[in-house]
Amino acid sequence: MSAARKIRLVVLISGRGSNLQAILDQAASGELPVEVAAVISNRPGVQGLERARQAGVPALELDHQEFADRPAFEAALIELMDRYQPNLVILAGFMRVLTPGFTEHYRGRLLNIHPSLLPKFCGLHTHERALAAGETEHGASIHFVTAELDGGPVIVQAKVPVLPGDDPDTLAARVLEQEHRLYPLAIRWFAEGRLRLAGEQVLFDDQPLVKPLRMTPC
Repeated sequence: MSAARKIRLVVLISGRGSNLQAILDQAASGELPVEVAAVISNRPGVQGLERARQAGVPALELDHQEFADRPAFEAALIELMDRYQPNLVILAGFMRVLTPGFTEHYRGRLLNIHPSLLPKFCGLHTHERALAAGETEHGASIHFVTAELDGGPVIVQAKVPVLPGDDPDTLAARVLEQEHRLYPLAIRWFAEGRLRLAGEQVLFDDQPLVKPLRMTPC
């Protein structure tokens, strides 16, 4: 394992940026060896952009609705992102399906957080679907992003119990609390050189990851 180095992040958002805030806080405190080089939103005026500004981070808008199609938007997004020379790109509530061209451009340095225990409940409305399915546990997953939607190799997961009387909002709040711990953990591993993607295989401390790691509960 190599020593931690300060890596450059670009964070993509579409909304309030609560996971972004967890990253910004740990970067500011020195707990996370990263520089958040830029935050980019495909939706103008969202709360996450203000979080970035408050942290002194460039907060940029690139409205996908101003482009003729998905490839045109992604070409502009890649051009904008690459100005900041990111070592790692973080999807933090970025609500756009990405094309294979985009995911290949950032292969091995593109992470996403998904609010379910993948491979269960890919896509949207995960909390509602977990409750409808009668699940007894739920959670969040960090994975490398590939061309398959929510299908890239999973790195680490956090579990929460599904409690009697839960509704989608209470369950989402319990999962989100763990997301705020989970994402900085995976980013730290990447910065420390402990985590990388080799082909379709996650390597952790240079050993193939047979199954996702589990975050230790508080």
